[in-house]
Amino acid sequence: MALTRDDVLRAARLARIAIEDAEVDAVLAQLERIFGMIEEMRAVDVSGVEPMAHAQDVTLRLREDAVTEHDQHALFQSVAPRVEGGLYLVPKVIE
Repeated sequence: MALTRDDVLRAARLARIAIEDAEVDAVLAQLERIFGMIEEMRAVDVSGVEPMAHAQDVTLRLREDAVTEHDQHALFQSVAPRVEGGLYLVPKVIE
């Protein structure tokens, strides 16, 4: 697919990017190089390549899943304006 100056101007308008008339040809050339690179990448056969989550084979150090703070539920509810059955009551905001 070949891009035109009108395509560049339309994309710039949709993206709310100000492009001067003198810049249109340079932007057009840059976009054509980008789309050309995308086409080259799409032409590569990757059927035998497993998807990966990261470019390097790294693993995260995991910490033990342990409680580090004590329960302050009663303290927080003691200062709440309205509580019922352990739940905070709030004013209705949607009619």
